[in-house]
Amino acid sequence: MKLPNGDRAQLGDKLERYCLNPDHRKDKDKAALVRDRLGITLNNRGVLESALLAAALGNNAVVRSRDQYGYHYNIRFLMQTDVRRSLGFSLLDYPPRGRFSSADQCLPC
Repeated sequence: MKLPNGDRAQLGDKLERYCLNPDHRKDKDKAALVRDRLGITLNNRGVLESALLAAALGNNAVVRSRDQYGYHYNIRFLMQTDVRRSLGFSLLDYPPRGRFSSADQCLPC
């Protein structure tokens, strides 16, 4: 299935605060993984933002779970950078209000 309202995807500041933040207490290892696998850091995050927004619009999404915050979807997508090609994996939140929220994780596989 396609992500509901994928055309209105919003990433907010989660890439900066979590996914690509090398100083984040819990997610610094994810930031290192994305940097090492794809060469993406805070400085060139636009590459990842574009890939996530394209995946939210065009790729299939699978419901991972549902809780008081809404639905949580998994989306897989292929990503090519100057460093390498990798399968990307993103967890996306969709709150009960019916508006697409944001990526809460993005990991290269």
